Amino acid sequence: MAISRQDRRAAREPLVRAAFPDDAGAVLDLLELTELAWHDCYGEVSPPEDVVVDIVTCGQGDMATAVRAARLAVEDFRDLRLWAEDVRG
Repeated sequence: MAISRQDRRAAREPLVRAAFPDDAGAVLDLLELTELAWHDCYGEVSPPEDVVVDIVTCGQGDMATAVRAARLAVEDFRDLRLWAEDVRG
């Protein structure tokens, strides 16, 4: 069953609002842009949800850091995973 970008955004909203209460809309927009880049690079509609969670985790509530995490996700999601594991402790 296909899930629309709008459905994915709605599903991610609680996670994003909890981590970015003041910038949730912008972070959700960032995740949509990440989907477009992911599709261009990997031919998949969206990054796996664990990559999305890693972006939010690494962002640590800071929009600029979330942007860096999203870029790293597309460049090399394995490096993002290492960063997220470090943040999680």
